[in-house]
Amino acid sequence: MTSSILPTYSRAPMRFVKGEGAWLIAEDGRRYLDLGAGIAVNVLGHAHPALVGALTHQAGELWHTSNLYHIPGQETLADRLVEETFADTVFFTNSGTEACELAVKMARKYWHEKGEERNEVVGFTGSFHGRSSAGIAAAGAEKLTKGFGPLLPGFIQIDFADHEAIQTAVTDKTAAVIIEPVQGEGGIVPVPDQCLKGLRDLCDETGALLIFDEVQCGVGRTGKLFAHEWAGIAPDIMMVAKGIGGGFPLGAVLATAEASAGMTAGSHGSTYGGNPLAMAVGKKVMEIVADEAFLADVRRKAGRLRQRLEGVVAGHPEVFESVRGSGLMLGLKCKAPNADVIAAGYAAEVLGVPAADNVVRILPPLNITDEEIDEAAVRLDRAAVAVEAAKAPA
Repeated sequence: MTSSILPTYSRAPMRFVKGEGAWLIAEDGRRYLDLGAGIAVNVLGHAHPALVGALTHQAGELWHTSNLYHIPGQETLADRLVEETFADTVFFTNSGTEACELAVKMARKYWHEKGEERNEVVGFTGSFHGRSSAGIAAAGAEKLTKGFGPLLPGFIQIDFADHEAIQTAVTDKTAAVIIEPVQGEGGIVPVPDQCLKGLRDLCDETGALLIFDEVQCGVGRTGKLFAHEWAGIAPDIMMVAKGIGGGFPLGAVLATAEASAGMTAGSHGSTYGGNPLAMAVGKKVMEIVADEAFLADVRRKAGRLRQRLEGVVAGHPEVFESVRGSGLMLGLKCKAPNADVIAAGYAAEVLGVPAADNVVRILPPLNITDEEIDEAAVRLDRAAVAVEAAKAPA
């Protein structure tokens, strides 16, 4: 029988009906420790009281007016984002994919307004920028692009570790360079600070705009509000989503006044982007996550979680190879198939997220407790034992 839902996902065999902090409760009552947080979305866990309160209050006031009118919540949240970042201006979207579309348009429009034919965008192998035409063209991976040709032209990909290739790729035809400071779908691969600094210098030398995709690694995930802060540099344009809404659909493009100068009235739009409901939730997320004491606690918890994961890896050398990542954006590089580890996790009532390079992503809520971190290690250890048992000869 054909499902009424388009079968673009291979869904796990669980149906969740309730969430509480770092926990998900299934229809059958089983409680799962959620180390995926909706793929780095639920930065404050499930049903956080402050977010529920903000959304409920706004729902009783006003849901939607469209961007034909001023939306006060947009101005409040945009002001806060500008205050906390490099940016001078913000456009609100509903998702990271939409943010990618605007970031590419903005970069190309910048050069068009200057009267220069610079429309190439340099990306990197292993990247992920969403599944729109621009997103899959920017990433270039066959698993994303196969069957969807002809691809949007003007995109090339190189290895971020190949400095010579980068120097060659960025030319007087390059509109922008786009990169995730920490690759998420690519397998939790942090780009070294010196590489990010080198890209900033190269863009400054050539005039190309630098776009950071912080859809997955931003909003406190690495222990700074945004991951690029660790390198002490700033982009010209930044894509944000996932965590900024804490579970409510919300994305944004942040930019300098210079980079965004070409985006005048009529050059871009969104029916739902920046709606009052999303703005209320995003404002509350920023109030909590942008606090330095909160971020310091994320860094402390990240150290505890990494230590616990290192112990699990050391105890199961046939299952795991290493731990990698930054902050509360960690990856278990597996020797056994990562699908087996994740399936064993389901049985142990702990949820991880698959990624490329045979990695299991560990992306818990940023407010996960110490006790939950310790329990996560216990359950992951139990899953590893099950994987070992399944591999053992009869």
